[in-house]
Amino acid sequence: MATDTHTLDTPPPEAAPDWTIPQDWAHYTAAEHATWDTLFARQAKLLPGRASEAYLRGLDVLKLSKPGIPDFAELSDRLMKLTGWQVVAVPGLVPDDVFFDHMANRRFVAGNFIRRPDQLDYLQEPDVFHDVFGHVPMLADPVFADYLAAYGRGGQRALGMDALKYLGRLYWYTVEFGLIQEPEGLRIYGSGIVSSYAESQFALDSDSPNRIGFDLARVMRTEYRIDDFQQNYFVIPSFDELLRLTVETDFAPLYEALKGQPDIRIAEILPEDMVVTRGTQAYATAKGGAAVLG
Repeated sequence: MATDTHTLDTPPPEAAPDWTIPQDWAHYTAAEHATWDTLFARQAKLLPGRASEAYLRGLDVLKLSKPGIPDFAELSDRLMKLTGWQVVAVPGLVPDDVFFDHMANRRFVAGNFIRRPDQLDYLQEPDVFHDVFGHVPMLADPVFADYLAAYGRGGQRALGMDALKYLGRLYWYTVEFGLIQEPEGLRIYGSGIVSSYAESQFALDSDSPNRIGFDLARVMRTEYRIDDFQQNYFVIPSFDELLRLTVETDFAPLYEALKGQPDIRIAEILPEDMVVTRGTQAYATAKGGAAVLG
């Protein structure tokens, strides 16, 4: 079911107007289920003591340890009872307005394809493992589930404010690559980390990246990498605080203020930053070359 690209300009003929398609669970091959099981087994072994308590609870309560690619209908039944969310299949990356509408209405869009066995460690586009294993356990947490719904509503408003760049950075540095401070220490919750064997270790163990206390405006000004491990991770104190900032902030004047300020370069430390870990940036320096930015 995996192909070279799943980036589309228009919905395929089999898709509904909202870009959703049947998951067609019965058509997954034994090899595709085995790929999921391989990915799941190594992450499930690695994540205890690294992933946030909310993520690990979600992984357990949603019964994602069941062998094979999850059936979205069964998964949605469990999720709906917990937080009112459901998982819907899409053929690939969807347009921003479609994405925000689904999210605002507590529908999480997930690709129905899975990577090939030779792509276990890197895939340019999000597949069913990234989307379901990475994202969906956090949707079982009521506070984070509310945050994502609020983000979707905010995205709908941002479409008319020429502000998607700033809102995209918030998503990147929280939903995809966020860290949280828990009593036992720093933990990962972002889907781009928890679904990656290598970055699950790099984000917490490496002395290369900066780890910076979360500040909403700071995050929205900060560029990020889309081609390699992150050079910055932002640390939230709690999911309650992340939700509070999202629902209490008046984003319209914030966007206008941000448009008058320069972007913050990757790996730059500001005097006012709450620095948890000042990274050496040794990894990025050793790799060399220009970063692909978002």
